[in-house]
Amino acid sequence: MAEAYIEAPATGPRPHARTIFVLQLLLTATVVGWVLDLHRAAGLELYTEQFLVTVLGLAIALCFAVTGRRWWDLPTGIGGLAICLYVAWRYPTLVNELTERPLDGILMAGALCVLVLEGTRRMSGFSLVGLTIAGVAYAMLGHHLPGVFQARPVEFTRLLVYLGLDTNALLGTSLSIAVVVVVPFILMGQVLGRCGGAEFFTDLAMAWMGRYRGGAAKIAVVGSSFFGMISGSAVANVSAVGVVTIPLMKRAGFPPQIAAAIEAVGSTGGQLMPPVMGAAAFLMAEILQVPYREVMIAAIIPAALYYLALFFQVDLEAAKRGIRGAPVESLPRALEVLKAGWYFPLPFAVLLAGLLAWNMQAEYAALLATGVLIACSLAFGYKGRRVSLPEMFAAIVSTGGAVVDLVLICAVAGLFIGILNISGLAFGMTLQLLAITGESLAMLLLLTALLGIALGLGLPTVGVYVIMATLIAPALVKAGIAPMAAHMFLLYFGIMSMVTPPVALAAFAAANIAGADVDRTGWTATRIGWAAYLVPFLFVLSPPLLMNGSLFEIAAASACAAAGIWLGTIGVVGHFNAPVKPAPRVLLVAAGLALMALATLV
Repeated sequence: MAEAYIEAPATGPRPHARTIFVLQLLLTATVVGWVLDLHRAAGLELYTEQFLVTVLGLAIALCFAVTGRRWWDLPTGIGGLAICLYVAWRYPTLVNELTERPLDGILMAGALCVLVLEGTRRMSGFSLVGLTIAGVAYAMLGHHLPGVFQARPVEFTRLLVYLGLDTNALLGTSLSIAVVVVVPFILMGQVLGRCGGAEFFTDLAMAWMGRYRGGAAKIAVVGSSFFGMISGSAVANVSAVGVVTIPLMKRAGFPPQIAAAIEAVGSTGGQLMPPVMGAAAFLMAEILQVPYREVMIAAIIPAALYYLALFFQVDLEAAKRGIRGAPVESLPRALEVLKAGWYFPLPFAVLLAGLLAWNMQAEYAALLATGVLIACSLAFGYKGRRVSLPEMFAAIVSTGGAVVDLVLICAVAGLFIGILNISGLAFGMTLQLLAITGESLAMLLLLTALLGIALGLGLPTVGVYVIMATLIAPALVKAGIAPMAAHMFLLYFGIMSMVTPPVALAAFAAANIAGADVDRTGWTATRIGWAAYLVPFLFVLSPPLLMNGSLFEIAAASACAAAGIWLGTIGVVGHFNAPVKPAPRVLLVAAGLALMALATLV
């Protein structure tokens, strides 16, 4: 879920190691303590905003400590933490004085906005920051524009206070979801990785898939889907799983760019894979005002179609190149892998039970699952090695570093939402989109898909989703699309930018591991993931694909979509049991598209 990963100081010397370690510890402990209501047990009644701004201050301090190369970086980060602590201390009275715009409120809000923007620029680049700065300029000058794009006039000091301290902006929903809900899942992922979970799932994938043709690539698909359930980040998936699977695929006979592309597409699907999807999925649940389990259930069939399409592609690519499976004697045995790591599925069972059966909030379910994982790891270990208490402590503390970019990105997303709210741009954009497309649903969906990919070329997934959900989702809903389908559509195309050139971050990361040309890898990933660009159109037009319908309707729509993807993939690859000539390939692609279209009529 978070692209950055900051190690605890035990991994090696680094500048300000002790300071970084303490800040990580404080951030992790603050979030866990809040989720467990320890502050109430201690007799403290706090505003949620006091908690959020404290965590934000710790993230700012960590960002400047880790990225700092000049002497003033660490003091600037500590100063940012001090400002946030001051706001937290003053907030109970400050919240009632915001309309009067007190001087300290203006100064603190302005400083917070600047520090958050600079921190985000350091962690994830200038794209989201530049877009937000453009939004500020629009809010200040937009009242001079004509027509529906005219903004409401707003004074600069009012804008600063609103953006920096209001619950509809910086301290709003996006930051709250990131800190309260997503951080516990990242904690689970950090502990799972340190306990050998990634190795267990890779071994299991090897045992299940390694013997079949193209087994190395199938291991990558299965392993990426498993690991994606707890990382929710395409680049993190590539980094964790690709270092094993990409060399394995190259040794099996796959060209470097195809090995990298398969891993990139497989890793990108992790943000769509229940039960733990990317941070944007939790934001979606909050925006739609539905429990997260509803988003998770709706995502099951689209995620299955995504990975089924990739599996078909990999199988046929292997058949085309004559790549056989590995010798059985060289592979781990499934029973031995399960025996060694039998408890690794338990946290996921607890998580699902908490979400679906016990009706727990997502953050509580994640912490409960993490507790089970910690207890089992300390008691049983994996492959004869138990995780020591210091190692477990380091894994828990490292969560504070792993979430820095997520916290800052979601804070900037909150700023952008605040700009849209105070300027009225979101309403004008809805009217303009409907006017441009002539209220044609097909044109609106196509334009939305292109905008999602274009925005995703320079923005993190959370940023893309927040912008699209605020600006474009209302137009989709007004055009008659169900809210869940509209938001899932936006999420898919924001994520697909990870494997869509010219900027395909997951494909570039995989190409670096494979030693392949980055541009060729990006275009190869687009070809391999061709079906993923069509699946969102299917579930928008076919509610049963989002589990909205009778059992027969769901089964029929899923079968038609899967069969269409299978035929289309044969046509795209140009191979079945033997090479397929051009004319039959065209017919196969046409038949596949027809079957997928049939799924929308169920």
